[in-house]
Amino acid sequence: MNSQIAPHIWLPEPELSFHPTRSEDRSRHPLRGLLKFGPYSAGWIPDPIRVATLAPADEGQRLYNFMKDLKLRQEPKERRDYLPEWPGFHSVFGVHVQAASRNCRIELPEEIDADLDNSQTPHVVLAENLVRAIHNLDARRSDFDVLFIYLPKRWEPGFSGGTEEDFDLHDHIKAATAVRGMPVQLVREDSALAYPCRASVMWRIGLALYTKAGGIPWKLAEADPETAYIGISYALRPIESDRPRFVTCCSQVFDAEGSGLEFVAYDTREVRVQRDNPFLSRTEMFRVMTRSMDLYRRRHAGRSPRRVMVHKSTEFKLDEVDGCMEALHLCETVDLVQVVENVGWRGIHIEQNPRGKKGKAAAFPVSRGTVIGIRPREALLWVHGDVRDVTRHGRSYFQGARSTPRPVRLVRYAGHGSWDETARAILGLSKMNWNNDSLYNPLPVTMTYAKVLSRVVKRMPNLGSTPYQFRFFM
Repeated sequence: MNSQIAPHIWLPEPELSFHPTRSEDRSRHPLRGLLKFGPYSAGWIPDPIRVATLAPADEGQRLYNFMKDLKLRQEPKERRDYLPEWPGFHSVFGVHVQAASRNCRIELPEEIDADLDNSQTPHVVLAENLVRAIHNLDARRSDFDVLFIYLPKRWEPGFSGGTEEDFDLHDHIKAATAVRGMPVQLVREDSALAYPCRASVMWRIGLALYTKAGGIPWKLAEADPETAYIGISYALRPIESDRPRFVTCCSQVFDAEGSGLEFVAYDTREVRVQRDNPFLSRTEMFRVMTRSMDLYRRRHAGRSPRRVMVHKSTEFKLDEVDGCMEALHLCETVDLVQVVENVGWRGIHIEQNPRGKKGKAAAFPVSRGTVIGIRPREALLWVHGDVRDVTRHGRSYFQGARSTPRPVRLVRYAGHGSWDETARAILGLSKMNWNNDSLYNPLPVTMTYAKVLSRVVKRMPNLGSTPYQFRFFM
């Protein structure tokens, strides 16, 4: 038995585009690209962005002051080699932020604190009060673009349910606002108002606000315009639900530039469960892929993509493969790839000794973009790792700066050829999460968004048949 593994390849850091026609407006660094070129959708969204507010009694001014901080310059206190100065919302995005009209600034009743303290189910009390206020704001929907909700730390007992309850306040609020077409930003006291690095907070909130108002910060600079990406995830409803137990299925559809942030979701009835993982029947997989292609064709003047890449965290059973192939028969190439996050593999970067002696471990980890084939249909990809040429001084940048980065394991159930295109797509899609200020996510956005969507969608009373925009679930 040969213990050696295949030689590795390295893929460079994907570049992002910040203008629809000027191809030279590109950068590997998302935030520095915004500072230099402005957002991809400059001039496309209304100016100003009007923000409605929902806060505890007598604390609306605190949330209003936080909004005003978006206009101020902030120096970074963390990740100084990566995080640039925040120059103010208008300087970054070219539009202003202002508070919506006074009837869109809601404060909850002051007795809610006592009700939370005295209740055995504080999450129910808090959720009911918030949803009631959201319902009242829905009548004034034309008067604002995004809703900010302030959650003080003292309300933390209401953020989740008991150990036996499937409740999360974030997902509950998103489900209530998404059906109303209302983008919402939760502003927590500990992670936003009291967080010491104001530049980091403003970058994160600013990006989210711009995207939720309908803007596009950046797109992928180099991608096949005839390739579509789909991520699949599943969610389990509580036993007491009168809806199908397994499974709400979310299918996230992207165009080649990573911008088609719409998805379809439906109740799945034909499902087989193995080791707590659901697997679709051939008919169900055919249905979700067909709806995904219908959505893609509506966005692309009736054209089908030449190539489709489907990502999910579990293996593709034979019925699922057959269902995909039947639905995607008009496509030249179909790649079905399992992306496994938690693997036992580790790697270290060994610096070569110029004198031919044994090399030593480098000061930085394995480079992001490293690909190693381990079996004919399996490979390891370091989505997380060392990145060159993105810091202010050109030094190596290791996001998080701790632990040994583990790769993801890619298992191909359909498709052929080298791993270059598959790995390159995953690296690019790891930079398409517009809901944080990081250089990249540890997973492609197909997987990240599908997970978020499945958690929220299972709490929605009616899924409907129309596609949803992701900005309502961020």
